[in-house]
Amino acid sequence: MRDLLERVSVRSAILADATVSGAAGLLMLVAANPLGDLLDLPVMLLRIAGLIIVPYVGFLVFVATRSRIVTTSAWAVIGANLLWTAGSIIVLLSGHVDPNALGVVFVLVQAAVVALFAELQFLALHGERSRGMSAA
Repeated sequence: MRDLLERVSVRSAILADATVSGAAGLLMLVAANPLGDLLDLPVMLLRIAGLIIVPYVGFLVFVATRSRIVTTSAWAVIGANLLWTAGSIIVLLSGHVDPNALGVVFVLVQAAVVALFAELQFLALHGERSRGMSAA
């Protein structure tokens, strides 16, 4: 596992994040009504989440496709992922939504995936810095 982490670049971690986040965002936008019914989550919450994710994916693609990834941009991605994770948990704990068990699992799984991307990006950034590489 450590060998795999040492080979992961910040660029590939951000692009993987963009791919998964893009798919999730489009799903929430396109299928908000059936998802809302299935998960007992407000359709508007799903749509707003999708609307937030789509431009975020654009930012991820922009950051990842530069010839050199600026370290502050990589930290911004990590920070945004941590905020999304915290926000997802806060939504569940707030009492403003009352999802069914599948809805709780949906929110927690996507929060966990986002947190894993933040960790992967952090480890890749740390690994590149310790090897004397730029964040490229």
